[in-house]
Amino acid sequence: MSVLGVPASAQDHVAGNLAAPVVLVEYGDYQCAACGEAFSLVKRLQQRFGSSLCVVFRHFPLQLSHPQAWAAAVTAEYAGTYGRFWQAHDALYSAQPQLGEEFYRQLTRELGLSEEGLVAAQEDPAYRQRIQADIDSGMRSGVTGTPSFFINDRAFLPRQHLEELYEAILAVGGKTL
Repeated sequence: MSVLGVPASAQDHVAGNLAAPVVLVEYGDYQCAACGEAFSLVKRLQQRFGSSLCVVFRHFPLQLSHPQAWAAAVTAEYAGTYGRFWQAHDALYSAQPQLGEEFYRQLTRELGLSEEGLVAAQEDPAYRQRIQADIDSGMRSGVTGTPSFFINDRAFLPRQHLEELYEAILAVGGKTL
């Protein structure tokens, strides 16, 4: 069983409290269809478990098979610079078929951010380094595809389907959930 190579921290994109009984780390790709399905599942889990569940998102764009994944990740990071990471994250997954430059510009406008800033971010080495750090941490953790999940630093490997994530969280959280 794989173990999370880089522990979740305040440097990550965190929804919830890192001291929650269960910390779910996801490595995802905004253009990955399975990640899109996992997105709705994670949203349901957040509603179900509330403050007992902390969700951490890390980028793992599979550029060879998903040509929009990198630009989408930069868009999310750019929004995150202004405290809007989760709004961008949710919008990117909710509109997977529309991913592309025009959608990123539209999303940026909707978030009240500068389109010119987004264009600059797509070439800015700082954004590339941030995303690459997530990829590197995933590789150290044994991630080879998306979505990949870790529950309290242990890899979650579904037997048949991602819905098993619910039971796995219950098992780890025990009586605190």
